[in-house]
Amino acid sequence: MITLPFIKKKTSTIGLDIGSSLIKLVEIDHSGDVPRIVHFGFTPLLPEAIVEGEIMDRSLVIDGIRECFEQAGVLRNEVVSAVSGRAVIVKKVVMDKMAPEDAQEAIFWEAEQHVPFDIDDVCLDFQILHEDIGANQMEVLLVAAKKDMVNTHASLIRDAGLIPVIIDVDSFAVQNCFEMNREDVGEEEGKSKVVSLINIGNDVTNINIIQNNSPHFTRDISVGSDNFTESVQKELGVDYNEGVRIISGNLGEQDGDKIKSIVRKSSGDLSMGIERSVSFLKAAGDAEGIDEIVLSGGGARIPFLKDILAEKHGMEISIHNPFEGIDYEEGVFGEYEDKLDEIAPLLTVGIGLALRKAGKE
Repeated sequence: MITLPFIKKKTSTIGLDIGSSLIKLVEIDHSGDVPRIVHFGFTPLLPEAIVEGEIMDRSLVIDGIRECFEQAGVLRNEVVSAVSGRAVIVKKVVMDKMAPEDAQEAIFWEAEQHVPFDIDDVCLDFQILHEDIGANQMEVLLVAAKKDMVNTHASLIRDAGLIPVIIDVDSFAVQNCFEMNREDVGEEEGKSKVVSLINIGNDVTNINIIQNNSPHFTRDISVGSDNFTESVQKELGVDYNEGVRIISGNLGEQDGDKIKSIVRKSSGDLSMGIERSVSFLKAAGDAEGIDEIVLSGGGARIPFLKDILAEKHGMEISIHNPFEGIDYEEGVFGEYEDKLDEIAPLLTVGIGLALRKAGKE
């Protein structure tokens, strides 16, 4: 996470989620007892604007951001946004116990052993998870993101006339939203649940396994809803737009059994990512397995996917509702007011970003 000075004395935060198929904007007012959504924007992007996380047409994306702000009626220009992908490394490390101010300097030396990039080419941040794990050591969450990716993302936002006050990480925004919505995730046999938060975007899926609000394992895999769309196109001989409609849950006159078969075949890479995450978790000794999987992102709406994954992995799977515990002004969602169940998973990252209070680290 790259934190810039936040404009103080603001009671609201604007979360800007720039996806490869959609730009989502959420502004949350923190002045009351319950966070309240006061502005919302939702702008589709053409498929050629962002491909596999790479910005192919800056002008299209910039225009999309501006259109999103205009649609939402937002007057402020300070935003919280996020990045993800292979250029982001999140890892738990063990290091000698020390004060946070001393760890600030030592983390650079520690990062050289764990980050597969030149240390001069990355932005670093860290958080102490456990101050004392014994043997005079502590557990630290290390976050590294390639500078060129962070700078490209920030400059894109600036070129749209905005100020990027915080560049976060998608998986942390999802966790932030989840923790707000479900402060008590329950227990299994006397221990806190181990929950896998799986945010399925268009090109990238974020996997974040947490317990007691602490991440055990975080990784991004290059699998998203677009993989399912391509399979539908190929198997049914339909165009891209029709494939997107089907994958979004609008089957029309299509044979449901056929769609389910396609989704099952296409879910292999995603299932493998989940299995590898569980294997790493066990090998690290952090947990014996996952108790629950929670889906979010546009891919959470893929027909039959939730049930297919539940069957494959033999565990409870739910679709995250980011509106739990959050209020919103009447009419703020405009034409989407009657489709909140459909758009809710898409807003998890944006709401998680907007839940960052002014001045909060």
